[in-house]
Amino acid sequence: MRAIILNSDSIKPIYIQIAEWLEAEILKGNLTEDERIYSQYQLAEIFTINPATAAKGLNLLADEEIVYKKRGLGMFVSPHAKSYILQKRKNQILGQMIRDLVDEAVRLGVGKTELLEMIELAYQEADDRDREAGGEEEEKQ
Repeated sequence: MRAIILNSDSIKPIYIQIAEWLEAEILKGNLTEDERIYSQYQLAEIFTINPATAAKGLNLLADEEIVYKKRGLGMFVSPHAKSYILQKRKNQILGQMIRDLVDEAVRLGVGKTELLEMIELAYQEADDRDREAGGEEEEKQ
């Protein structure tokens, strides 16, 4: 297992960083539906933190029903966890970024049509990069 580092200088509490790391593991497919996840003691050892902090991160995920408890067996990834995390991140992270973008556009006097054109161009550039990256992958094989 590669070294995993939490940012103790972050304003984001460690237990939230733990929960977000577990969410990322679910999104990457490293933890799958109905699979047992790390215990609070395993997480405490991995991250060199207090088990109570790890438990708080796990309980946060349980409260959101991303994981569920099986008495005496531990916690497991909920069947809907991946789709829930994706939707949550779209609503929270992208939603905030869009609000910030629109606020900045208004401050700069950029109209809706111009902003949408800029977004379309950015999407096109991203598609071009994806196609180029795909071509590079084919060349490597």
